[in-house]
Amino acid sequence: MDARVKPAHDGASELKSTMTIHLDTQADLEAAITNLVKQDKRLRPVLKTAGMPALRRRDPGFRGLAAIVCGQQLSVASAAAIWARVDAAFDPFDHAAIQRARSDRLGRLGLSAAKIKTLKALAKELHAERLNLDVLANEDADIAHTTLTALHGIGPWTADIYLLFCLGHGDAWPAGDLAVQEAMRIGLGLEARPSVKQMAPLAEPWRPLRGAAAHLWWAYYHAVKKRDGVIAGKAKTATA
Repeated sequence: MDARVKPAHDGASELKSTMTIHLDTQADLEAAITNLVKQDKRLRPVLKTAGMPALRRRDPGFRGLAAIVCGQQLSVASAAAIWARVDAAFDPFDHAAIQRARSDRLGRLGLSAAKIKTLKALAKELHAERLNLDVLANEDADIAHTTLTALHGIGPWTADIYLLFCLGHGDAWPAGDLAVQEAMRIGLGLEARPSVKQMAPLAEPWRPLRGAAAHLWWAYYHAVKKRDGVIAGKAKTATA
Protein backbone atom coordinates (compact mmCIF):
# COMPACT_ATOMS: atom_id res chain seq x y z
CA MET A 1 0.00 0.00 0.00
CA ASP A 2 1.48 3.31 -1.05
CA ALA A 3 0.14 5.97 1.28
CA ARG A 4 1.05 9.53 0.31
CA VAL A 5 1.46 12.27 2.87
CA LYS A 6 -0.39 15.46 2.04
CA PRO A 7 -0.05 18.77 3.89
CA ALA A 8 -3.75 18.61 4.81
CA HIS A 9 -3.06 15.85 7.33
CA ASP A 10 -3.23 17.17 10.91
CA GLY A 11 -1.82 15.41 13.95
CA ALA A 12 0.04 12.19 14.48
CA SER A 13 -2.98 9.90 14.75
CA GLU A 14 -3.94 10.01 11.07
CA LEU A 15 -0.35 9.54 9.92
CA LYS A 16 0.31 6.65 12.26
CA SER A 17 -2.69 4.82 10.84
CA THR A 18 -1.10 4.62 7.39
CA MET A 19 0.91 1.55 6.52
CA THR A 20 3.85 2.95 4.59
CA ILE A 21 4.82 6.44 3.54
CA HIS A 22 6.85 6.77 0.34
CA LEU A 23 9.16 9.67 -0.40
CA ASP A 24 9.24 9.43 -4.18
CA THR A 25 9.11 13.10 -5.08
CA GLN A 26 10.19 16.43 -3.65
CA ALA A 27 6.53 17.17 -2.99
CA ASP A 28 6.27 13.99 -0.88
CA LEU A 29 9.24 15.07 1.22
CA GLU A 30 7.98 18.61 1.69
CA ALA A 31 4.56 17.36 2.75
CA ALA A 32 6.16 14.98 5.22
CA ILE A 33 8.42 17.70 6.68
CA THR A 34 5.41 20.00 7.00
CA ASN A 35 3.58 17.34 9.00
CA LEU A 36 6.59 16.70 11.19
CA VAL A 37 6.95 20.35 12.10
CA LYS A 38 3.24 20.53 12.94
CA GLN A 39 3.54 17.50 15.21
CA ASP A 40 6.81 18.42 16.93
CA LYS A 41 7.38 22.09 17.66
CA ARG A 42 11.05 21.41 18.43
CA LEU A 43 11.59 20.95 14.70
CA ARG A 44 10.40 24.43 13.77
CA PRO A 45 13.74 26.17 14.46
CA VAL A 46 15.53 23.21 12.88
CA LEU A 47 13.62 23.71 9.63
CA LYS A 48 14.12 27.47 9.81
CA THR A 49 17.89 27.00 10.00
CA ALA A 50 18.13 24.11 7.55
CA GLY A 51 15.62 25.22 4.97
CA MET A 52 13.54 22.63 3.15
CA PRO A 53 15.86 19.71 2.31
CA ALA A 54 16.14 18.30 -1.18
CA LEU A 55 15.04 14.73 -1.82
CA ARG A 56 17.92 12.38 -2.53
CA ARG A 57 17.33 9.16 -4.43
CA ARG A 58 19.54 6.42 -5.83
CA ASP A 59 18.91 3.44 -8.08
CA PRO A 60 16.66 0.79 -6.49
CA GLY A 61 17.17 -2.97 -6.56
CA PHE A 62 20.45 -4.84 -6.66
CA ARG A 63 22.24 -2.05 -8.52
CA GLY A 64 21.48 0.49 -5.82
CA LEU A 65 22.44 -1.83 -2.96
CA ALA A 66 25.62 -2.88 -4.78
CA ALA A 67 26.64 0.76 -5.15
CA ILE A 68 26.23 1.33 -1.40
CA VAL A 69 28.24 -1.80 -0.62
CA CYS A 70 31.01 -0.67 -2.97
CA GLY A 71 31.23 2.64 -1.14
CA GLN A 72 31.38 1.25 2.39
CA GLN A 73 34.22 2.72 4.48
CA LEU A 74 35.62 4.75 1.59
CA SER A 75 35.87 8.44 0.76
CA VAL A 76 33.34 9.79 -1.70
CA ALA A 77 35.95 10.09 -4.44
CA SER A 78 37.30 6.57 -3.98
CA ALA A 79 33.81 5.06 -3.77
CA ALA A 80 32.71 6.85 -6.93
CA ALA A 81 35.79 5.73 -8.86
CA ILE A 82 35.42 2.08 -7.88
CA TRP A 83 31.68 2.02 -8.52
CA ALA A 84 32.17 3.60 -11.95
CA ARG A 85 34.57 0.79 -12.90
CA VAL A 86 32.32 -1.95 -11.51
CA ASP A 87 29.19 -0.56 -13.12
CA ALA A 88 30.87 -0.09 -16.49
CA ALA A 89 32.32 -3.61 -16.50
CA PHE A 90 28.94 -5.32 -16.81
CA ASP A 91 26.19 -4.70 -19.35
CA PRO A 92 23.63 -5.10 -17.99
CA PHE A 93 24.67 -4.75 -14.37
CA ASP A 94 22.52 -7.18 -12.42
CA HIS A 95 22.83 -9.93 -9.85
CA ALA A 96 23.23 -12.59 -12.53
CA ALA A 97 26.29 -10.83 -13.94
CA ILE A 98 27.90 -10.58 -10.51
CA GLN A 99 27.09 -14.19 -9.74
CA ARG A 100 28.88 -15.28 -12.93
CA ALA A 101 31.85 -12.93 -12.53
CA ARG A 102 35.16 -14.32 -11.32
CA SER A 103 36.29 -12.95 -7.98
CA ASP A 104 39.71 -12.04 -9.36
CA ARG A 105 38.07 -9.90 -12.03
CA LEU A 106 36.03 -8.07 -9.41
CA GLY A 107 39.16 -7.59 -7.36
CA ARG A 108 40.95 -5.94 -10.27
CA LEU A 109 38.10 -3.42 -10.43
CA GLY A 110 39.02 -2.31 -6.92
CA LEU A 111 36.68 -4.34 -4.74
CA SER A 112 38.00 -5.81 -1.51
CA ALA A 113 37.61 -9.51 -0.77
CA ALA A 114 34.96 -8.70 1.85
CA LYS A 115 32.88 -6.65 -0.59
CA ILE A 116 33.18 -9.31 -3.27
CA LYS A 117 31.91 -11.88 -0.80
CA THR A 118 28.99 -9.60 0.11
CA LEU A 119 28.01 -8.96 -3.52
CA LYS A 120 28.28 -12.66 -4.36
CA ALA A 121 26.12 -13.56 -1.36
CA LEU A 122 23.47 -11.01 -2.36
CA ALA A 123 23.47 -12.28 -5.94
CA LYS A 124 23.02 -15.83 -4.70
CA GLU A 125 20.05 -14.89 -2.51
CA LEU A 126 18.38 -13.00 -5.36
CA HIS A 127 18.99 -15.82 -7.83
CA ALA A 128 17.45 -18.33 -5.42
CA GLU A 129 14.48 -15.94 -4.94
CA ARG A 130 15.00 -15.97 -1.20
CA LEU A 131 15.33 -12.18 -1.30
CA ASN A 132 13.10 -9.58 -2.96
CA LEU A 133 14.53 -6.11 -2.50
CA ASP A 134 11.58 -4.31 -4.05
CA VAL A 135 8.94 -5.51 -1.58
CA LEU A 136 10.89 -3.96 1.29
CA ALA A 137 9.55 -0.55 0.26
CA ASN A 138 6.10 -1.53 1.54
CA GLU A 139 7.16 -3.33 4.70
CA ASP A 140 7.42 -1.89 8.18
CA ALA A 141 10.77 -0.08 8.33
CA ASP A 142 12.05 -2.07 11.29
CA ILE A 143 11.10 -5.38 9.68
CA ALA A 144 12.74 -4.37 6.40
CA HIS A 145 15.83 -3.29 8.32
CA THR A 146 16.01 -6.69 10.02
CA THR A 147 15.62 -8.49 6.69
CA LEU A 148 18.56 -6.60 5.20
CA THR A 149 20.88 -6.84 8.19
CA ALA A 150 20.38 -10.61 8.25
CA LEU A 151 22.23 -10.72 4.92
CA HIS A 152 25.98 -11.26 4.80
CA GLY A 153 27.91 -7.99 4.80
CA ILE A 154 24.89 -5.71 5.22
CA GLY A 155 25.09 -3.69 8.41
CA PRO A 156 22.56 -1.30 9.95
CA TRP A 157 23.79 1.84 8.18
CA THR A 158 23.87 0.17 4.75
CA ALA A 159 20.37 -1.22 5.31
CA ASP A 160 18.92 2.12 6.33
CA ILE A 161 20.57 4.07 3.52
CA TYR A 162 19.23 1.56 1.00
CA LEU A 163 15.70 1.76 2.40
CA LEU A 164 15.73 5.54 2.49
CA PHE A 165 17.54 6.53 -0.69
CA CYS A 166 16.96 3.58 -3.01
CA LEU A 167 13.40 2.69 -2.01
CA GLY A 168 12.20 6.03 -0.66
CA HIS A 169 10.95 4.39 2.53
CA GLY A 170 9.49 7.23 4.56
CA ASP A 171 10.17 5.65 7.95
CA ALA A 172 13.73 4.37 7.46
CA TRP A 173 15.82 5.69 10.34
CA PRO A 174 19.66 5.74 10.03
CA ALA A 175 20.30 5.68 13.76
CA GLY A 176 24.01 4.98 13.30
CA ASP A 177 24.73 7.98 11.11
CA LEU A 178 27.09 10.32 12.94
CA ALA A 179 25.93 13.43 11.07
CA VAL A 180 22.32 12.83 12.11
CA GLN A 181 23.42 12.13 15.69
CA GLU A 182 25.47 15.32 15.87
CA ALA A 183 22.69 17.39 14.29
CA MET A 184 20.23 16.10 16.86
CA ARG A 185 22.65 16.85 19.69
CA ILE A 186 22.76 20.46 18.61
CA GLY A 187 19.17 20.89 17.45
CA LEU A 188 17.57 19.24 20.47
CA GLY A 189 20.02 20.73 22.97
CA LEU A 190 21.30 17.35 24.17
CA GLU A 191 24.28 17.14 26.52
CA ALA A 192 26.07 14.60 24.34
CA ARG A 193 25.76 13.02 20.94
CA PRO A 194 23.13 10.27 21.27
CA SER A 195 24.16 6.67 20.86
CA VAL A 196 22.56 4.32 18.37
CA LYS A 197 20.49 2.87 21.21
CA GLN A 198 19.34 6.32 22.30
CA MET A 199 18.41 7.36 18.76
CA ALA A 200 15.44 4.97 18.60
CA PRO A 201 13.36 6.51 21.43
CA LEU A 202 14.35 10.02 20.35
CA ALA A 203 12.89 9.39 16.89
CA GLU A 204 9.77 7.60 18.09
CA PRO A 205 7.58 10.75 17.92
CA TRP A 206 8.41 11.06 14.21
CA ARG A 207 6.98 7.70 13.10
CA PRO A 208 6.03 6.95 10.35
CA LEU A 209 8.09 9.83 8.94
CA ARG A 210 11.51 9.13 10.43
CA GLY A 211 13.02 9.02 6.95
CA ALA A 212 11.81 12.55 6.28
CA ALA A 213 13.19 13.58 9.67
CA ALA A 214 16.57 12.16 8.65
CA HIS A 215 16.55 14.35 5.53
CA LEU A 216 15.82 17.35 7.73
CA TRP A 217 18.59 16.55 10.19
CA TRP A 218 21.14 16.09 7.39
CA ALA A 219 20.17 19.49 6.01
CA TYR A 220 20.46 20.99 9.49
CA TYR A 221 23.89 19.43 9.93
CA HIS A 222 24.98 21.00 6.66
CA ALA A 223 23.67 24.39 7.77
CA VAL A 224 25.22 24.48 11.24
CA LYS A 225 28.49 22.76 10.40
CA LYS A 226 28.85 24.32 6.95
CA ARG A 227 29.64 20.92 5.53
CA ASP A 228 27.82 18.00 3.98
CA GLY A 229 26.52 14.96 5.79
CA VAL A 230 25.99 11.47 4.49
CA ILE A 231 24.92 12.58 1.01
CA ALA A 232 28.19 14.19 0.05
CA GLY A 233 30.15 12.09 2.47
CA LYS A 234 32.36 14.70 4.11
CA ALA A 235 31.01 13.91 7.53
CA LYS A 236 32.05 10.57 8.94
CA THR A 237 29.25 8.08 9.21
CA ALA A 238 28.85 4.87 11.12
CA THR A 239 30.40 1.82 9.59
CA ALA A 240 28.12 -0.42 7.63
